[in-house]
Amino acid sequence: MNETNRKQEGLQQLGKKTDYATDYAPEVLETFVNKHPDNDYWVQFNCPEFTSLCPITGQPDFAEIKIMYIPGERMVESKSLKLYLFSFRNHGDFHEDCVNTIMKDLVKLMQPKYIEVVGLFTPRGGISIYPYANYGQPGTKYEQLAQQRLLQHQIL
Repeated sequence: MNETNRKQEGLQQLGKKTDYATDYAPEVLETFVNKHPDNDYWVQFNCPEFTSLCPITGQPDFAEIKIMYIPGERMVESKSLKLYLFSFRNHGDFHEDCVNTIMKDLVKLMQPKYIEVVGLFTPRGGISIYPYANYGQPGTKYEQLAQQRLLQHQIL
């Protein structure tokens, strides 16, 4: 994507020097037009180096965050997603809150047909926590997909 196309799409982060937020920053998220909104297809992002802070102890928590979605009219731009996920590094939240916040922010941002977010957090005190959250557009087959996947969800 050249500079003119980036400007037409309204993308601010792509192609410029990276400035990292020091705390939770949903405002860095950007979208671009999905060229295939009539197709149902999966987009998956894996962030194996996600870090947040325990809100009680301030100790770092590490996870792999997996985001899978079926796009609607807009898609999340990957560099802005990276900056957004990095913004959790100094943010204190429980594992479940991180996963639900990420999902809700992405739903608000791009209104996907369907989205799911899972956090594969590394053990602390001998226990791993793997929160899962999903969403399907209400009143559509994607809402039904969300219900099915939630009820059948399992982490292997």
